[in-house]
Amino acid sequence: MTTCTEFAVFKVAPENMARVIELSLAIFNEMNTPQTVITSHQVLQNTTKTDELCWHLTWVNKEVAATTTQQWPTFASTQEFQTLVGKNLYYGHFVKTD
Repeated sequence: MTTCTEFAVFKVAPENMARVIELSLAIFNEMNTPQTVITSHQVLQNTTKTDELCWHLTWVNKEVAATTTQQWPTFASTQEFQTLVGKNLYYGHFVKTD
């Protein structure tokens, strides 16, 4: 089964950046409970636009990604995360093509 890669880019005020990074890691942990659905993750800050933060996630597969992201509102850390993110700039799931 092919893994699925997610990219999400957020606009975050500099004073909220550290907390948003903490919440991002908490959200990944919450998504991986009770079983691992995200096999690797990176939280990246844009080098030229320091108010942009990116998630690069590797999901077990696209079905798990779709099912888990539908549960977004139920994760404990998402509400605070959304209040600190100024804008969702980009969001998408990708799979390898042959």
